[in-house]
Amino acid sequence: MDCMPSKVTPFHFQGFDVFIKRDELIDPLLSGNKYRKLYTLLQTPPETYETIISYGGTQSNAMLSIAALCKQKGWQFHYYCKPLASKLKRHPTGNLQVALDLDMILLETTDYENTIRKLQSQDKTLVIPQGGADPLAEQGIKVLAGEIKQWQQKQNISKLNIVTPSGTGTTAYYLAKHLPNCKVLTTASVGNNIYLAQQMQQFGSMPHNLKWLEPSRKYHFAKPYPEFLETYQALKQSGVEFDLIYAPLMWQTLLASMQSIQGAVLYVHSGGLMGNATMLERYAHKGLL
Repeated sequence: MDCMPSKVTPFHFQGFDVFIKRDELIDPLLSGNKYRKLYTLLQTPPETYETIISYGGTQSNAMLSIAALCKQKGWQFHYYCKPLASKLKRHPTGNLQVALDLDMILLETTDYENTIRKLQSQDKTLVIPQGGADPLAEQGIKVLAGEIKQWQQKQNISKLNIVTPSGTGTTAYYLAKHLPNCKVLTTASVGNNIYLAQQMQQFGSMPHNLKWLEPSRKYHFAKPYPEFLETYQALKQSGVEFDLIYAPLMWQTLLASMQSIQGAVLYVHSGGLMGNATMLERYAHKGLL
C-alpha cells in the first residue's frame, strides 16, 4: 500500500492560524503516525514474514493498525496484553473488537516483555515494540518529512515549526532528524520529559532542532479529564476531529506557547480516531459527557 501525500489544510483555532497535515485521512485503520511507522512493512513482500508479534494496551491504536497491516499481508498477528477484565473478555469493544475481527490472536500474560523476548528468534517472525517505537519506523517518517519539505517550499515558508504529540517520541525524533532546518515541537503524553528523552535516545543522538513544550500540569496518560474533552469538542467544532488521548494535551500546551513561537505552525495529525468511541464512553461513564 502506498498513497499520495496527505493534504495540508489551514486551520483557525482560538485566535490562531495554523496548518494541519491531514495524515488521519490516509486510511481509517492505518492512519496518522501509525501509517508512517508501518510504512516499511507495507512495502515488504508478504513472503518475508509469517508472524508479527507486538504488545501493549487493549485499546491501542498501534495494535489496531498492525492488525490491519497483517490482514492485508496475510500474516498472523499475535498481540500480548496484561490479563483482561472479565467484562472486556466477554464483550470486547472499540479497537480491541475491530482488531479481533481482523483475526488478531490475543494472548494474556503477566510478563509479556519476557515472554516476547523468548519468541524473537523464531524464523519469519518480527517483533514490533509497543507503540511502534522501532528504527523500522524511520523510513516512513522520512517520507512524511519529504512531503512537508515539498509543501514548505511550495508555500515559500522560510521558518516552519512542526508540532506532533509524543508517546514514545518516534515520530518527533525522526521528523527532527530529517527536517534539520525546521523546529519540531512536541509534548510528552506518557511520563515526563526525562522518560521521553530516554525513549528517543535509543534511536541516536538528540536532534538540535527538537524542542519539548512543557504542559501546565501533570496528567495521567489516557485518563479522562474535563479540560481534554472541552478541547476535543472545541477542535471538532472548528472543523477537524482529533484523537482524545494525545491531541488535547498537545493543543493546550501549544496554545499556551503560541505567543513565543516565531514562524508558521504545521500540526501533524496523528490519526487514532477509531479509539475515540471507547474514550467517549469512559467520559460518559464518569458523567463528563
